[in-house]
Amino acid sequence: MFGQRTSDSVASTHYRSDRISAVNGQYFFSTREGTLEGPFFTRFDAEREVEQYINRMRQAAGLFARVAR
Repeated sequence: MFGQRTSDSVASTHYRSDRISAVNGQYFFSTREGTLEGPFFTRFDAEREVEQYINRMRQAAGLFARVAR
């Protein structure tokens, strides 16, 4: 996918990948920030936590934008 995220300085190619991985029967998800979150007992739990993580990051970005003004 060729495009530009709001945090990118120029447009580039981004590859979609499955952020969820299983290790020894436990599930983890990777973030754009380079962290590995988990472990979670089921893939469903990991997927739910991905959504919550994204919501927390968006809220934090919104708070930061308000403080920076």
